[in-house]
Amino acid sequence: MLLPFNLPDGILLLITDELSSPADFLLHRTLVSHIKEAKNAKSIVFSVSEGIERWKAIAAKSNVNLPQYISSGTLTFIDVLSHVRSSLDSGQPSLRPLLELVKVPLQATNVPILVIVDDITSLEWIGFSLLDITGFTRALHATCRKANATLIIRHHNVTPAEPDDLFRHLLHICTYNLEVRPLLSGRSGSVSGEVALHPGISTPASTVKLIPRSSAIQYRLTDTGAVFFERGTAGGVL
Repeated sequence: MLLPFNLPDGILLLITDELSSPADFLLHRTLVSHIKEAKNAKSIVFSVSEGIERWKAIAAKSNVNLPQYISSGTLTFIDVLSHVRSSLDSGQPSLRPLLELVKVPLQATNVPILVIVDDITSLEWIGFSLLDITGFTRALHATCRKANATLIIRHHNVTPAEPDDLFRHLLHICTYNLEVRPLLSGRSGSVSGEVALHPGISTPASTVKLIPRSSAIQYRLTDTGAVFFERGTAGGVL
């Protein structure tokens, strides 16, 4: 699903990042790979902070025409703010309308389904309570499990030294946590950051190779995406 990490389908992957090392490149990379690798695969993107134009522009660099997939119904792009604004204005915030939008796209099917939520943290910033958001993620997770869909949720870790309650909730329900961090020594010209892979709190032992922080994989951002490599081997691509 997500190279070079070789994660299985049908999981809940929590991607955490920091303001100095945003993980949007992983979301765009995964969507493009999903579309290219699986014929007639379905994709659903809940976008809170990025408009469709940015998704189109980045996909186009990989020769993927997102409007074509939106027109065919294989990609459902949901501008979250446009669907929840009325509930915020009324003083009764509700994320329920978002769940209604995916009932049809997530109906049982024999094709792979990818669901991306980008980004869950912004829902708190615009006025939704922790209870609203955790209820939404539980319901979406249950719906995705029923359809055997892969669910990816991005969470911004604003205070890495003091994880917030939303992160703790997501860590309890996720299968894996892909942690994107800046270099402790600061960003350099050849290295943009590093990535570690941890199990969720309730994840049983599996064959997936985990990546502890002590052995984190480094990456360098380019005009077309990211290049991954082992520490100390900036020229050796994984």
